[in-house]
Amino acid sequence: MNQPVQPVVSDKQAVDNLLKTIRIPPRPSLLVDLQKELNKDEPSAKGLAKIIANDVALAASLLKLTNSSFFGLRLKAQSVDHAVNLIGTSQTGILMTGIIARQSISASAMKMGKFWDFSSKRAQALSAMVRRAPVCTSDVAHTFGLFCDIGVPILMERFPDYGETWKKANSEYALPLTSIEDQYHITNHASIGSLMARTWGLPEQVSTAILLHHDYATLEDTATDEGVRGLIALTSLAEYAIQKYEGQESSSEWHKGGALVCQFLGISAHDAEDWCEELQDLFNTPH
Repeated sequence: MNQPVQPVVSDKQAVDNLLKTIRIPPRPSLLVDLQKELNKDEPSAKGLAKIIANDVALAASLLKLTNSSFFGLRLKAQSVDHAVNLIGTSQTGILMTGIIARQSISASAMKMGKFWDFSSKRAQALSAMVRRAPVCTSDVAHTFGLFCDIGVPILMERFPDYGETWKKANSEYALPLTSIEDQYHITNHASIGSLMARTWGLPEQVSTAILLHHDYATLEDTATDEGVRGLIALTSLAEYAIQKYEGQESSSEWHKGGALVCQFLGISAHDAEDWCEELQDLFNTPH
């Protein structure tokens, strides 16, 4: 039997004091340099490549991703310059932001392998889904997919018992997932993730969608940006597909939001299952 949920502490001072104890990774100088180049009226592929080439690990990651089946390019990138020219400056910037995020999160916070695998699959799924439901650009969808749950490892690092809270929250079929986190920690991964996204200068659409992605009532709120609502709907379906792919029999989040997601996307429950099957084929494609 579930324990009754205690009222969430609403004392703003208590929340502010708590936030001071949570380490939000600062925006790395390398990312600042990348964003400066990308924000120019005419970003230079050569300038971008020069910044990336200064970091051996980043350069290697770019080449590996560019030559993977994710892009399916006929030509293989032979150098960082070649890779940037092949996939374009915008896509390069999005990929590098994701890689830098992975490097910036403390590996000691949790066993990161499964977390990043799930995040990568979600980003991959969202990039594919926006071709069918163009709620935003593929680049924005991919970034949101990677950063959607970035608050989880940050809270793992801050609270030794957060892992247990995360398990409880994900097995809750009635209350919002974030309300369980709020009950135990006075904050939640959506709020922390949104804060990090803003700190890192990510698109406002991304930071807002991170904040609201467990609030399914938002899908019916026409005052909320259409792109934000679209990201929330698509990520819910993407996560449902990933869970099915991993053999999970039921999904508490799909139970809470599935009907609203289908309504927003204008699809039936049967259509949603078809989308999941298509995404599972995508996940089976080697990267």
